[in-house]
Amino acid sequence: MSKRVLLAGESWTSFGIHTKGMTSYETATYEEGAEQLIAVLRAEGAEVTYMPNHRVVEGFPYDVDELASSYDVIILSDVPADSFLLPHAVFVGGERRPNRLAVISEFVRRGGGLIMVGGYMSFSGYEGRARFGLTPLAEILPVSMMTGDDRLELPEGVVPTVVSGHEIVTGLPEQWPYFLGYNKFEAKPGSTVVMSANDDPFLVVDTIESGRVVAFASDCSPHWGSPAFMEWGSYSSFWNQMVDWAAGDAA
Repeated sequence: MSKRVLLAGESWTSFGIHTKGMTSYETATYEEGAEQLIAVLRAEGAEVTYMPNHRVVEGFPYDVDELASSYDVIILSDVPADSFLLPHAVFVGGERRPNRLAVISEFVRRGGGLIMVGGYMSFSGYEGRARFGLTPLAEILPVSMMTGDDRLELPEGVVPTVVSGHEIVTGLPEQWPYFLGYNKFEAKPGSTVVMSANDDPFLVVDTIESGRVVAFASDCSPHWGSPAFMEWGSYSSFWNQMVDWAAGDAA
């Protein structure tokens, strides 16, 4: 049976001001960073629904039954907590709405899988603005998050190592490609640290009641996801085995 995956995040809009002498003008671009991840998951039979950042605010489901009936695994990648917590009705209208991060937590407890992929708006994130450490997801993620900026920028590159056998890394090469940074966090007691980098947890997993959770400290795309990682021959196997495990389908 194919895995049903909801991938939220991995998009951004950039705004630039160009000054030429006495005149300036503005440009704006919209970009998405999930194309390769989506492609390798779909190539192995996963049904992937992609919800870019701007659609999460109003489009992410409020109901755990809707999530559970539609998806096996949720992937959050570079999407801040406020996008789930502050839809228009709440932020502008002052109305009450269900806490969608609490809904995700209940989805996991009922048997769903959750993967958080690192980035500037994952875990604590840039200047702490991702802010997941103060939400219901802090209770179920397998890591304890920092309260401030948790980014480690490593322009020299860092090569993670596998420190414990696990289905996610089974059959993958011993030598990994380099990454250019990651979110720093601590593994919770009882969780399993699968990979580390510079003595920091890099890939951490756990089970929460009937569900499974994964914290991957780095990115699925540039810039932390280096060209060497994006072109790695095991890029597809790594992500598909991660989704398989989170869905409870690993061998």
